[in-house]
Amino acid sequence: MRLLSALFLMFSTVSAYAQQPYLIDWQEVGKESVDHLVNLVRIDSSNPPGNETDVVRYLEAELAAAGIHSETFALEETRANLVARIKGNGSKRPILIMAHTDVVGAQADKWYADPFSGLRSEGFIYGRGTLDDKDNVAAGLMVMLLLKRYGVELDRDIIFLAESGEEGTPEVGINFMVEHHFDVIDAEYCLAEGGQNVIENGRVKTVGIETTEKMPRRVTLVARGTPGHGSKPTRENAVVILASAVAKAGAWQTEVRLNETTRTYFQRLAEISTPEDAFRYNNVENAEESDAIQRHFIDSFPYHYSISRTSVAPTVLDGGFRKNVIPSEASAILDIRMLPDEDVAEFYAKLAAVIDDPRIEIIPEHIYRPAAPPSDIDNEMFRTLERVAKQMYPDATVLPIMATGATDMAQVRAKGMQAYGIAPARSVEELNSGFGAHGDNERISEAAFVDLVKYLWNVIIEISATQ
Repeated sequence: MRLLSALFLMFSTVSAYAQQPYLIDWQEVGKESVDHLVNLVRIDSSNPPGNETDVVRYLEAELAAAGIHSETFALEETRANLVARIKGNGSKRPILIMAHTDVVGAQADKWYADPFSGLRSEGFIYGRGTLDDKDNVAAGLMVMLLLKRYGVELDRDIIFLAESGEEGTPEVGINFMVEHHFDVIDAEYCLAEGGQNVIENGRVKTVGIETTEKMPRRVTLVARGTPGHGSKPTRENAVVILASAVAKAGAWQTEVRLNETTRTYFQRLAEISTPEDAFRYNNVENAEESDAIQRHFIDSFPYHYSISRTSVAPTVLDGGFRKNVIPSEASAILDIRMLPDEDVAEFYAKLAAVIDDPRIEIIPEHIYRPAAPPSDIDNEMFRTLERVAKQMYPDATVLPIMATGATDMAQVRAKGMQAYGIAPARSVEELNSGFGAHGDNERISEAAFVDLVKYLWNVIIEISATQ
């Protein structure tokens, strides 16, 4: 019996090694990862002005201490981008791990504590950037350190890009790198932000892998009329003209149209939903059911409404300067998020027809995110992302998702790179709270963050490590 027990123990150990050849103490690595995230959050890189070079200096020092060489590339001295590379044998093309180092600003008086304190409380880390995107910066850093620490033999180069300017000024970050230094980040696959993992009843229910995103194509509506005294109403009141145009644009039910990502998303979601919801998910493109389904979506879960179409949302109104003056001009901004394959000029023409008023001028915003096709959901990387997700979360369903927001993956996808967004898991309560990205008291669960690091590490090992 002792011999049988010894043999069982030996083969169990061999099996464990076969599944994960690098026996990492995730408790210790988790502590190290959390420390890096807290340190990064404490660096105020609010955009504007950015000051991302301060983050780059931190990353540079940590990588150098581990013996990893890095380079910096900067259009502006205070807004540098960092690139580090761990070499493989070159038998396969590289993988790019990408994360942005800038964050949106914060209203400190709305927060529990200083937004840049990195407060740790009850299992959460609070601070601007904990979810967008210094969690991915810290995870990318940690994976590079572990690859070096364990001397992992690789079939691919692993490239880490910490880029500036994602929050509205990509000309200093990803645009600069793609247009002038693409050779140092060129890769077969890219992993970045943009996923969405959902926890229900204490378990990860869905793992959302971002494979595409909508295109920001905002416009400004400008109404022009006849100015005058507020006591004398006129049919040519610019405010009234604008209000009518905004109401028409806001009520416009644009065409429902799915792509490979969203069609697969709804199909897979239907398999794990109640019969009533499954019916909706299976009939999104059914013209006879579409109106009722879309009304349900916009009332219960606007994300589903948005990914079904090009969306139009009025966000800013500006008109008048005195309460007793009819202004000659008034304006409004429409936040238009187009499907990846939308014909931009044709859509603007349809918008003009919907408004149907020659007194309204439609002025498109400068395009700063290129159009790009969705990344494949049937290739080595997506299959690896699925497989690792199922290993870590056996009860979860993996969903390809389309982001309604925008990321710097648009630029690398436009260059032909297959790009995928990942994320830490969050509960339904957290997703519906005000503690999310760009919100007051932005926070991340420490356990979920460590799982993000572990997930990224396992994916890189499975797809890149020499067998």
